[in-house]
Amino acid sequence: MDFWSVLLIAFGLAMDAFAVALGGGATRQAIWFRPGFRQAFHFGLFQFMMPVIGWGVGATIVQFIAAYDHWIAFGLLAFVGGKMIKESFEKGDRVSSADPTRSWTLVMLAVATSIDALAVGLSLAMLKVHILYPSLIIGIVAAAMTALGLALGNRLGRTFGKRMELVGGLVLIGIGLRVVISHWSGA
Repeated sequence: MDFWSVLLIAFGLAMDAFAVALGGGATRQAIWFRPGFRQAFHFGLFQFMMPVIGWGVGATIVQFIAAYDHWIAFGLLAFVGGKMIKESFEKGDRVSSADPTRSWTLVMLAVATSIDALAVGLSLAMLKVHILYPSLIIGIVAAAMTALGLALGNRLGRTFGKRMELVGGLVLIGIGLRVVISHWSGA
C-alpha cells in the first residue's frame, strides 16, 4: 500500500480524535504541554495499536465484537459528552472538573475514537499489507490531529467560555450517533 493511501486512511481515522480533542481543549483553561502531550500520545498510541490488534487476531475478535462495537463507542462517547453538557450548565469558571487528559476518561476516549481502526487492521490483513508501517503513520497522524484539536479547541474555549463545553459534549454524542448510524446503514 502506498504512502498516500495510508495517509488518507490515517486522516480519516484521526477525525474522531480531532473532534474529541477540540471539545476537550475547549473545556480547559489552558492546555499545558504535559496534559496535551498525554492526550495526543494516548490517542496516537491507541490508533497505532488497534490496527495491529485487528491485523494480528484477524477475523476472530473482529467478528466477535463487530455486532456491538458501535454501541461500545457510542456509550463511551455519550457518557463523556453527557458529563460535559451537564458541567456546561453549572455555575463557576469554565474549567471542567473532569480532565479529559487523565485516568479512565482518557482511556475511554482513546478506545472510543480508535475502535474503527481495529476493522482497518483486519482489512489490511486481508490485503496482505504489512501492518507496522501503516499503523505507525496512523498513530502519528492521530497524535498530531489530537494536538491540533486541543490547541484550536482551547482558543475557541477562551473566546466562547462554557458554551464550548456544551458544544464539545454535543459533538461527542454526535460522533457516537454517527458511529451507530454508519453501522446500521452499512457505510
